[in-house]
Amino acid sequence: MAEMIQDQLLQARGDMSGQLELMWEMIKAPLIVPLLKLGVVFCLTMSLMLFCERLYMGVVIILVKLFWKKPEKRYNWEPLPDAIDDIEMGGSNKFPHVLIQIPMFNEREVYKVSIGAACNLSWPADRMVIQVLDDSTDPVIKDMVELECQRWASKGLNIVYQIRETRGGYKAGALKEGLKRDYVKHCEYVAIFDADFRPEPDYLRRAIPFLMYNPKIALVQARWRFVNADECLMTRMQEMSLDYHFTVEQEVGSSTHAFFGFNGTAGVWRIAAIDEAGGWKDRTTVEDMDLAVRASLRGWKFVYLGDLQVKSELPSTFKAFRFQQHRWSCGPANLFRKMVMEIVRNKNVNFWKKLYVIYSFFIVRKITAHMVTFLFYCIILPLTVLIPEVEVPIWGSVYIPSIITILNSVGTPRSIHLLFYWILFENVMSLHRTKATLIGLLEAGRANEWVVTEKLGDSQKNKVNAKDKPVSVKAAVKKARSKILDRMNFLELGVGVFLFLVGCYDFMYGKWSYYIYFFLQSITFFIVGFGYVGTII
Repeated sequence: MAEMIQDQLLQARGDMSGQLELMWEMIKAPLIVPLLKLGVVFCLTMSLMLFCERLYMGVVIILVKLFWKKPEKRYNWEPLPDAIDDIEMGGSNKFPHVLIQIPMFNEREVYKVSIGAACNLSWPADRMVIQVLDDSTDPVIKDMVELECQRWASKGLNIVYQIRETRGGYKAGALKEGLKRDYVKHCEYVAIFDADFRPEPDYLRRAIPFLMYNPKIALVQARWRFVNADECLMTRMQEMSLDYHFTVEQEVGSSTHAFFGFNGTAGVWRIAAIDEAGGWKDRTTVEDMDLAVRASLRGWKFVYLGDLQVKSELPSTFKAFRFQQHRWSCGPANLFRKMVMEIVRNKNVNFWKKLYVIYSFFIVRKITAHMVTFLFYCIILPLTVLIPEVEVPIWGSVYIPSIITILNSVGTPRSIHLLFYWILFENVMSLHRTKATLIGLLEAGRANEWVVTEKLGDSQKNKVNAKDKPVSVKAAVKKARSKILDRMNFLELGVGVFLFLVGCYDFMYGKWSYYIYFFLQSITFFIVGFGYVGTII
């Protein structure tokens, strides 16, 4: 009797398995396979778009380095006289009035270095107003920042501690409110530095002449340099990505007079250009890009100075980095949604510039570049292993990505040996960038989420080994390790499990040997998922 029941159960299971297999075969050929083929075509198209953009950038940057003149030669530029000698002769009026804005929010670790760097700028004191825009919610930190401002004011600096009743508009709101003050109405230019940025003393003397002698220039943007790039593997990966942005994207946009975005800090604006463009707006989380696009559409020009560098800090924790990347990915997509028709209808710039801004700047760099990596290498390619009826051409899965990666590596030659892991790490981050881009395009719930990037202080003296880390970094790492659940990232773990299982299937039944990539990529997802990416030296 028992054997009969067991046979019936086995037969039922066999029938159920057979029915499921039959149902899968019925929907696979007419539905799943065509959809997957469409996905492959879509991803290959995006890859080709990105490939052409990177190739164009590579060709132009080579021409710029070989044949283009330095910005000081391309534009009208004259060095300013030595500030000290000029003041002694009573001629400080040769220096225009400049406003320095330093927006802050609970910046306990870095407020002293940013205020100190601004106060040490080589510029006549009677021609410079330093405005500390403090939106802090911690009363202790507010008192500390105010005392620091008073300390510098006692030395003869024209520094003002400015607060608001509410944080409306976040950074854009603070900058906008600061420009409304009566004591800055005489200023012609405004330099903006986030709380972790430390300009060198000659920053204004090198940047301001471009604005003084070229009335159509609205913005002078400096390059970021990172004091804590060697802190851990995650900061090295960030440095590689940002160095390409500054070394290639910003340089090409400036040299070809096409367009490049304001980076939100380490830049000097002509206040008249800000006013003409409509001022600061808080409709997205990229108020800097918003202003740059609007000013560009009114015919203003921008200059990028690659050899004018400002020290800053990279996010040292994965949580801070992830929030930053969400804002940087969601904001541009949301701005594109809100401005695309305004760009199309604009009559102040020619067709080619509008095409460059819409296609090259927004669609390729701010949308396609974020989405193709995750969709192609973490979803479509694994699915083609499970459904062998659909194949990805070798040029699309290997050759084009390899060339794009090599072109991306030119920004940071010292990290060329980390290139392979950088690819894996960027694929992990593409998960969050894709999600953020879709949120921005659809203007979903977190489209206007603003989380200030956490700073851990001056990490310039960090060593490669953990024992030489500043106390604040070691404390942050120890705190993260003590909270296992807070440290774990379940979305990354889920994708890691999926890729690992696909790798196992490909190892046993596949024919393209993609399992090598799937296993390595899954390990990287697991490292990030378990919260160890910020602790690897």
